[in-house]
Amino acid sequence: MGANLQVRALSKAFDNTVAVDDVSLDVSPGEFLSLLGPSGCGKTTTLRLIAGLERADDGEIVIDGREVTNVPPQRRMLGMVFQQYALFPNLTAYENIAFALRVRRQSKSEVARRVGELLAVVHLEDAAGRYPHQLSGGMQQRVALARALAAEPPLLLLDEPLSALDAAIRDELRTELRRLQRQLELTVIYVTHDQAEAMAISDRIVVMDRGTVNQIGSPQELYDRPATRFSASFIGASNRRLTTVELVDGEPTISWGTARLPVTPNGAVNPGSTVLAVWRPEAAAVSALLPESAVTAAMPSALRGRIELVTFLGPITRLDVRVDGDDEPVLVDLVSAAAAHLEAGQVITVTVPPDAIRIYT
Repeated sequence: MGANLQVRALSKAFDNTVAVDDVSLDVSPGEFLSLLGPSGCGKTTTLRLIAGLERADDGEIVIDGREVTNVPPQRRMLGMVFQQYALFPNLTAYENIAFALRVRRQSKSEVARRVGELLAVVHLEDAAGRYPHQLSGGMQQRVALARALAAEPPLLLLDEPLSALDAAIRDELRTELRRLQRQLELTVIYVTHDQAEAMAISDRIVVMDRGTVNQIGSPQELYDRPATRFSASFIGASNRRLTTVELVDGEPTISWGTARLPVTPNGAVNPGSTVLAVWRPEAAAVSALLPESAVTAAMPSALRGRIELVTFLGPITRLDVRVDGDDEPVLVDLVSAAAAHLEAGQVITVTVPPDAIRIYT
C-alpha cells in the first residue's frame, strides 16, 4: 500500500514572486492525485517541494507520519519521473533500472529478480538489452517509470511525464500508468496541464491558480459542480458570459443575446447583479426553425441563431452557433447521429435547462 501524504500551509517564493502560497493537501494511501493548472500556477514547484528538490519557506510535509520538510531528497525514499526521461545513455534498459537497486546495495540475485519483475510490469522484457537511443519515446518513458518503481517507493511523483509523447503513445501510456498504479497500490502525485489527462486517470484533482489551491474534487465533481469562476472556466469546454440576473414573473432569468434564459441559481443572487453564467455544450437541445422567419419572441427562453460551423468529432458533433444579439458563438455538442441533418447556415433554436446553467457572483 502506498504512503499517506500531508502537506500543511506550504509556501515558496523566488525573489519577489510567490510560486506556492499556503497550499494544504491530504493524500490517502493508494490515491492518484493530480495537480492541474495553467503554466506558472505552482503545480511543479509544489511537486518539487514534496520531493525535497526545493526548500519550503513555510509549511510542513509529512509522509506516513514522518515529518520530512527539511529532509534531503535522497532520504525521503520517493520515486520521481520527469518530462525528460533522464536515462543514462550508456546503460541498457536493464542496467538503467538496476542502477536504482545497486546504489542501495541490493544483492545481484535480488537485482536480477526485481528488474525482471519490472520489465514484465512495463511490458519491456524483449527490450532489456537495448540502449535508450534504440528505444521509442514511449519505451524510454516506461524504462524511466520502472526505474522510479525499482526501490518500491511509498510515494511516486510524476511531473508531466507524457507531455513529450505523441497523442497515440500518450493515451496508451496513460492507461498503462493507471493500471500499474492500481495493481501496485501506489500513491501518486501527478502534475499536468492537460485537463483530459487529469480527468482520465485521477481519483481526485487539485486545481491550482497563481500558487493557490482553487478547488479539490473528483473529476466528475469538478466537471459537474465547479465551485469557482476559475474552475468553471478552466475545466472542460463551456459557454460563458457576464450577464445580469432579473426576475421575470418572480423567477430568476439571465440575459443572453436577445433571449432571457430561466436559471436555478446555485447560491444567493441579488436581482440586477452582474454574474458569470456558465453552461456545458452538451447540456443544450437543438430544434430546427422552419421557416427561418420564425421570431424569437415565440420562444423567449430559447436562443435563436445560425450555425456557423459544424465539426465532426466522431461520436460527438460540435456546432458553433451565432445567436441573435450576441457577438460570440455558443458551442453545442450533439450525438453525431442526431446532428446528421444539420449544416452550416441553418437557423436553429438552442434551449438550455435552467439547472444546467451555473451562476457565479
